[in-house]
Amino acid sequence: MHLMPLTKRAIAALLLVLAALLAPIAEASASEPLRPYRVGMTPAFLHNQHSMLAEWKIYLERKLQRPVVFIQRDSYRETMDLIDKGSLDFAWLCDYPYLALGKAVRLLAVASYQQKPLYRSYLIVPDKDTQTKSILDLKGKVFAYADPHSNTGYVVPRHALIAAGQDAGSYFQKTFFTWSHAKAIQAVASGLAEGAAVDSYVWDSLQKVDPKLVARTRIVWKSEEFGFPPIVAYHRVSQKDFDTFQQVLFGMHEDPAGRALLDKLNLDGFVAGEQRLYDGVVRMMRELGEL
Repeated sequence: MHLMPLTKRAIAALLLVLAALLAPIAEASASEPLRPYRVGMTPAFLHNQHSMLAEWKIYLERKLQRPVVFIQRDSYRETMDLIDKGSLDFAWLCDYPYLALGKAVRLLAVASYQQKPLYRSYLIVPDKDTQTKSILDLKGKVFAYADPHSNTGYVVPRHALIAAGQDAGSYFQKTFFTWSHAKAIQAVASGLAEGAAVDSYVWDSLQKVDPKLVARTRIVWKSEEFGFPPIVAYHRVSQKDFDTFQQVLFGMHEDPAGRALLDKLNLDGFVAGEQRLYDGVVRMMRELGEL
């Protein structure tokens, strides 16, 4: 079969067709890298564990095949504001911020601690105080609160006072915020505060890494159990991203690298949470007029 040679016009037309077909491929190859997952971290025990966070970042990026950026703030309120603005995709929060944010977030995962997705509030005093048995023995004393948006470090002690018929606003001689549970423990250990209510997970974890510090405090009361501080997703995160991130967290205990990180976090793993875990906190917040 004899083929007619292509004219210059035909060649030009063919090149235009090829260019149109290849354009999407060229655009895809030249596209920008995937936007990082932005993960908010509140001032909990691991707030100062920069090396651990760096390891966790590498682990998550390898599993997710996507960049991860941890965004740390010095108060729960600051992290809540970032979520309200849509500046975070995921965040590890306390119970109070999770409930206060309402429909702005979705429950993604809850840590399993000592084989349960639960923790408590510990009322602590200096170890030299051998007389105090409850918060009702601290009237007129100096008390350290962790954060105004903390369940175990603010809601629980104030609710206990009100339940006992006391005025939480004037009960103590002086109160102040430390902005983290670890710093509240330090305040009591150093004698700067005569009492504090702190996260049981933080106290227990610090007992392992800094036993001399924790030994200068004494637990005098333990609250009921509450749902462990949850990891949440911003409500506009896609279902695909939600599922992907969740499954990576759920699978951490199944491989050596993930297990090593969980050991550093003093956790068993991450599990699916249920709203009912936080019913006790909801009740207290409503009785305090904060929900």
